[in-house]
Amino acid sequence: MTELTLAQALNDSLDTALRSDGRVVLLGEDIGRTGGVFRITDGLREEHGEHRVYDTPVAESGIVGAAFGMAVAGMRPVAEMQFMGFSYPAYDQIINHVSRIRNRSNHRFTAPMVIRMPYGGGIGAAEHHSESTEAIYAHIPGLKVVVPSTPRDAKGLLLAAIEDPDPVVFLEPIRLYRAIKEEIPDIYYRVEIGPLRKERSGDDITLISWGAMMRETRQAAVSLQEDGFSVEVLDLRTLSPLDRDGIAESVSKTGRAVVIHEAPLTAGFGAEVVATIQERCLYDLAAPVQRVTGWDTVFPLKRSEGHYLPSEERIREAAMKTLEA
Repeated sequence: MTELTLAQALNDSLDTALRSDGRVVLLGEDIGRTGGVFRITDGLREEHGEHRVYDTPVAESGIVGAAFGMAVAGMRPVAEMQFMGFSYPAYDQIINHVSRIRNRSNHRFTAPMVIRMPYGGGIGAAEHHSESTEAIYAHIPGLKVVVPSTPRDAKGLLLAAIEDPDPVVFLEPIRLYRAIKEEIPDIYYRVEIGPLRKERSGDDITLISWGAMMRETRQAAVSLQEDGFSVEVLDLRTLSPLDRDGIAESVSKTGRAVVIHEAPLTAGFGAEVVATIQERCLYDLAAPVQRVTGWDTVFPLKRSEGHYLPSEERIREAAMKTLEA
């Protein structure tokens, strides 16, 4: 066991995959010589060679298109978008080719590839560097969307994504890259794509989140627990496929729920979670489900980030509103 940050766990996962499977290749902007903008691929080019870790031109559509061709040909490419906000030029490739090849070819071809996307705000970045638009990728049939929030899950989920026979959009919460450390097994292991993780068990209310917002969600749960409430915390980990059974099981038990994400409110992925609760748990609900989200605005620059991102206080207020209903 080795204590690693989430960033180090991802590096370890990629290193493990490259060592274990000769079909695995990495490609992206500056991932080779400089190790990527967040140094996730640091040292991998030196260890595995430039024929396994490719620096590409600044052309996201070309990166994903090349990875798609490699995947259809039998390789296991892992493509990096430097930021989620930079992925939109590749959206044509992702929606029209990557996600549809299994259906279009009547299952003769698949695209076993991973598209890594650092995402989210809170790091003082400039425009287009703080996007949290996971809902647009979770909406596309044929794609799996994975969002780890712990180092242990990051390594296991990424290895599972690389092994998956279908394309996976792998979202990496930038704020958590170096925020926490956790003991990680030194062996090759997988975390199954699909099932959520129950981080804390409780009976009074369920807090549901994923990715970067898990930190504030955990803090709010501790605060509510100190006030005598029994709080259950769910980390979805996978947005597509969504663990609807796991969500329903928890909310049917507690009767109250708050869904938290940093993306804008309108049509955010939290709306799908709330719809699932309404469909599965309506007669078990003791109060309306609350959402705590970002605002329906463009993500602001550094000095206003604190007003945009959901805080422990906002989560706690929503939870108390639900508990007192």
